Amino acid sequence: MKPWLIALGPGLALIGLQGAQAQVTIDITKITCHEFLYGQLTDSNTLGIWLNGYVNGARGKTLIDPLSTGHIGLVHYCEDHSDAPVLDAARKVFGTDK
Repeated sequence: MKPWLIALGPGLALIGLQGAQAQVTIDITKITCHEFLYGQLTDSNTLGIWLNGYVNGARGKTLIDPLSTGHIGLVHYCEDHSDAPVLDAARKVFGTDK
């Protein structure tokens, strides 16, 4: 066998593996507070911050405090309402006046 063919095989295999990776989508309306709290789908800190931005953006608020600890309020709410959808919880915690 030719040496270049031996080197080409693993290279092509790596390219094939990269193309075969599946994209993962998550329906945010289906995530419960329990799944959010225990990081079963993604990092809860990151998701809490994202939800804060999402809810505020949906309400037309374009200014947010990046040092805010608002996502901690979401954690406390979810501890008391583990079966609630996390998006509904975020809407309550990050309400219009907050």
